[in-house]
Amino acid sequence: MTRLPITKTPKVYVGGAFIRSESGRTFPLKDAAGNFFANIPQCTRKDLRNAVEAAAKAGPGWAKRTAYNRGQIIYRFAEMIEARRADLLDALLVGGASRPDSKRTALREITATIDRLIYYAGWADKYEQVLGNVNPVASPHFNFTVTEPMGIVGLLAPEEAPLLALVSLFAPAITCGNTVVALASASRPYPAIVLGEMLATSDLPGGVVNLLTGFRKEMVPTFATHTHLRALGGVANADERKTLKLGAAESVKRVKLHATETPIDWFSDQAQSLYEIRDYVEFKTTWHPIGA
Repeated sequence: MTRLPITKTPKVYVGGAFIRSESGRTFPLKDAAGNFFANIPQCTRKDLRNAVEAAAKAGPGWAKRTAYNRGQIIYRFAEMIEARRADLLDALLVGGASRPDSKRTALREITATIDRLIYYAGWADKYEQVLGNVNPVASPHFNFTVTEPMGIVGLLAPEEAPLLALVSLFAPAITCGNTVVALASASRPYPAIVLGEMLATSDLPGGVVNLLTGFRKEMVPTFATHTHLRALGGVANADERKTLKLGAAESVKRVKLHATETPIDWFSDQAQSLYEIRDYVEFKTTWHPIGA
């Protein structure tokens, strides 16, 4: 008798756990040949709110960790991806792309993803020295400027480079002590599903990175108006950018959005920078009298 293979039931990774959509809705994902591959959770605004709550719980503990420890954890996550390249290769090639990348391009994306995590792991205990400062003042005081994480960052991943772009967006945010709620690529969500499985077994505390799947038209308005999201980033079209900026103005969110009309080369060195970290920190100035 022919044995039927046991297929995976994809779930999103929120608060350190794998969950289905709160509504129970899914949308079908097809493989490169156009055949049914899996049902992907169609997350709702309620799922987004739950993810923000999970990120809020994880935030204080993650922010209090030493910069060196955060760097170690991010570096270790890169090591895990290196060891599971085959799983991510399958996800990139099979996971729902109508025109999937060639094996060479997919392997290049995995390699670039690993290198990007290593890059930000290296900055974890160094960005403070570059972005902070000792300020000259015309009084007998020491005046210091230091950085602090903003809190919870909402991110919108683009359709292209579904693995590399997603990691390139959340890595700088968590490097400086923020927590993240990210919406994965709608057309190619499967790499984010597999990445969530790796996050679950990494040293990264549950709730630091929360990955959602679903349709942008349903989720973007809640990203824009949720008052506990302190910053918004990622890639958006003109209508989405207008919605996000208008919603962000009500709660004074920081907004850094790339336009879909001018695609980013996620493989280039310009897609990684110290200034990507700076976009997700706040600056605090402290005065201290000399001799006290």
